Amino acid sequence: MKFRDYYEILGVQRDASQEEIQKTYRKLARKYHPDVNKASDADKRFKEINEAYEVLRDPEKRKKYDALGPNWKNGQDFSPPPGGGGGFHFEGQDGAGSFSDFFEAIFGQAGGFGSMGGNPFQGRSMRRRGKDLESRIELTLEEIAAGGKKQVTFDVLERGADGRAHRTRKTLDVKIPRGVTEGSRIRLAGQGEKGSGGAPDGALLLEVHIKKDPCFGVEGQDLRTTVDITPWDAALGASVQVPVLGGSVTMKIPPGTQSGQVLRLKGKGLPGKGDCAGNILVTLRIVVPKSLTPREKELFEALAKESEFKPKTVNRES
Repeated sequence: MKFRDYYEILGVQRDASQEEIQKTYRKLARKYHPDVNKASDADKRFKEINEAYEVLRDPEKRKKYDALGPNWKNGQDFSPPPGGGGGFHFEGQDGAGSFSDFFEAIFGQAGGFGSMGGNPFQGRSMRRRGKDLESRIELTLEEIAAGGKKQVTFDVLERGADGRAHRTRKTLDVKIPRGVTEGSRIRLAGQGEKGSGGAPDGALLLEVHIKKDPCFGVEGQDLRTTVDITPWDAALGASVQVPVLGGSVTMKIPPGTQSGQVLRLKGKGLPGKGDCAGNILVTLRIVVPKSLTPREKELFEALAKESEFKPKTVNRES
């Protein structure tokens, strides 16, 4: 079998203090934890780090390991001392795994120390927080504005005991928090993958998508809409009905309004965080009749003769 240099695995000197070993281990364990590091060799590296720390953190085990001598190099062929071995097995971070043959050869079952009480990773490596699951939720503008709870049925992707992925349908009452909009995420704690060994369950992350609305476009908490007005309303000013969520309101059009001008209905958009709310941005579009009655034609012709208004022409250099 191959010799394993636990000091090299942790990246510490042979005379490192227990405090230094512990500090280095915690740093490496966070870096290579399979729930954080998705590299293909992260799980293997994590197990190596745990095995090395299991020996070097314990003064008796470390003393026994150091007695092998400092001249061994990592990966050299190694013949175990007589009386070692034991076939100790433990459930690792991913649910299956074992100490190396080298560890068993030196420390035997349960590391060769009856006082350790069996698996040295018991209660630590068996605990695994459930993974977060993801799905999507479609909401209307009215549902976002009203808030409250909405019963939603959706599919989530889960892994069974056999490791295979399968779709599961869930029906939950989802509280719509203030301030959600397109792309926001609603986090439902405890609704994800089940944890193991008493560890907490994962969360369910719902990505919000807003259903297309016939009246409004959405820009964050602001809503956009377009209202058509007549030429005389634009010229003289008027009051027009403008759609808002759940109904309509009257908005005053100032005299001399231009086509494409944008007016704002403050606080009539989607709710934001706290007490703030978005606005409704109203684009005014001047439209003319496609056909005229004789009287309308007569009035337009009279206006054309009477008015001195000439739109400005923008000259563009070629």
